[in-house]
Amino acid sequence: MKESLVRSVFSNVASNYDVMNDAMSMGIHRLWKDHFIRKMAPAPNAKLLDVAGGTGDIAQRFLEYQDTINSDTKESSVHMVDINPEMLAEGEKRFAGSRWTQDGRIGFTVGNAEKLDFVEDESFDVYSIAFGIRNCTHPDRVVKEAYRVLKPGGRFMCLEFSRVENPVLAQVYDLHSFYVIPKLGELIANDRKSYEYLVESIRKFPAQREFAQIIRDAGFTTIGQGYENLTFGTVAIHTGYKF
Repeated sequence: MKESLVRSVFSNVASNYDVMNDAMSMGIHRLWKDHFIRKMAPAPNAKLLDVAGGTGDIAQRFLEYQDTINSDTKESSVHMVDINPEMLAEGEKRFAGSRWTQDGRIGFTVGNAEKLDFVEDESFDVYSIAFGIRNCTHPDRVVKEAYRVLKPGGRFMCLEFSRVENPVLAQVYDLHSFYVIPKLGELIANDRKSYEYLVESIRKFPAQREFAQIIRDAGFTTIGQGYENLTFGTVAIHTGYKF
């Protein structure tokens, strides 16, 4: 049921997704994603599986990092996976004609994060999922699949909306989420209901400590608490290592 709902929602929002992200976060999502890649600090030649890759902004940042920081313009690569064909099509548009496409460093597959049948065991160095795991029916299964497809020494990294713990800031955040975001969806994308769903999905996702435990239960090792809060806990970066 949730899987079909998510497909419908993201089919509706695909063409306006990046514009709405800018509007909803006042552009801050770009800073979160930049920090996410800096924290990932991928090694030269790394192969990234970017799940719920959507419009490709994480994949692009990864490849730009490899090209500019690691001077790796040949060996590193990304494979993007998304359950929604319309979202993945937006990602393909982003990379159409790019040097990465021409060099075979970017690939695309429509697929379910809970069952990556087309991915071999221990075949990727890094697994990323940004603002996508809360839309999966069984996040624990997603994390277990991530563990399966990562090489020994590989890393699971998740960027996701989380819980603001300060009660005053939490009230402000709730006001923005439940009133401002759906209104923006109505004005910009002519789609209030899809953005109401997106807000509700944030509230239903496990809090930071609970999700960190799900990651450990899947077999990953975490360092410290296993996550880093950004913007007062509006989002968190979770990291797990496969040793």
